[in-house]
Amino acid sequence: MRFSIQREVLLKPLQQVIGVVERRQTLPVLANLLVQVDGGRVALTGTDLEVEMIASAAADNAEAGETTIPARKLFDIVRALPDGAPIEVKMNGDRVALNAGRSRFTLATLPHSEFPTIDEIELVERVRLPEAVLKDLMDRTAFAMANQDVRYYLNGMLLDLREDTLRCVATDGHRLALAETRREAGGSARRQIIIPRKGVLELAGLFESGEGEVELEFGRNHLRVRRGEVTFTSKLIDGRFPDYEAVIPIGADKVVLVDRELLRAALQRAAILSNEKYRGVKIEVSPGKLRLVAHNPEQEEAVEELEAETGVGDLAVGFNVSYLLDALGALRSERVRLCLRDAQSSCLLEGEQGENARHVVMPLRL
Repeated sequence: MRFSIQREVLLKPLQQVIGVVERRQTLPVLANLLVQVDGGRVALTGTDLEVEMIASAAADNAEAGETTIPARKLFDIVRALPDGAPIEVKMNGDRVALNAGRSRFTLATLPHSEFPTIDEIELVERVRLPEAVLKDLMDRTAFAMANQDVRYYLNGMLLDLREDTLRCVATDGHRLALAETRREAGGSARRQIIIPRKGVLELAGLFESGEGEVELEFGRNHLRVRRGEVTFTSKLIDGRFPDYEAVIPIGADKVVLVDRELLRAALQRAAILSNEKYRGVKIEVSPGKLRLVAHNPEQEEAVEELEAETGVGDLAVGFNVSYLLDALGALRSERVRLCLRDAQSSCLLEGEQGENARHVVMPLRL
């Protein structure tokens, strides 16, 4: 195996796959990247047995072959080389020699036969979407995923595939984020899959604000996403996602329309004096006005008043201010609609213009 390649050309696929490689592994070979040279291209594969990422690039003077090379060391060497440096990689027995100008590196390898790869997935459904659309859906929901929750099915994102829509949904039990987009009708029965948290984060980091399309392949136990020269595959969480539609409040008829940026700034200021543990802020609504009140154990208080379009009379509800700020950050409209029912019910936040995204925040007892 041998190939020649420019530093920048090799660095890009390395950056795309390196995040998948864990610093602590159960198997030594998982610290390595599978490097395959064939047909004038070099393909790099990284995996942690849950998520697999493959990225490729064109190479010169290529001789077919494959091996596994320590991922972090290869990445650090290539990143540290000067811009424009030509790199030559050559296999010598069980070692790989990497030459760039006057720099010489020799790296240990492990047999490629030891490297675990996901070959074929049992394909159930294939969907094509603009890359920017999928990136937007994930950006507007991923923050609500749980992290190391014992309810393992919450530690990920639900992709809910319907006949003419695709929804991304995430919840940690305290708040819920939902975003959807229309897709070409003609799909089969409704499908729901849960992508694990790491897979969601790696996938979100992969997208650029490009104009291209991505192809989603839904398998029985895997999701595969193809984008240009990158193929991402993730195992799915084997569990049943909660009935999220039952969480979206029905009959929340107390509506408050308010400027999104003004509300966001006021919440950020009020948060400074909120209880550091509970991060609580009370929303008090009266006709034409929205009032934010925050307290902490030092008996300090923050009060913010905003003009709001509402006829609601005297309603006060407590919320975690961080959850409200996350939801507002994911909405795009100039004005947002807060739909409330009573002091014990959750709040539905959505854009005034109906932007295919909804956020639900559970109340706090303050």
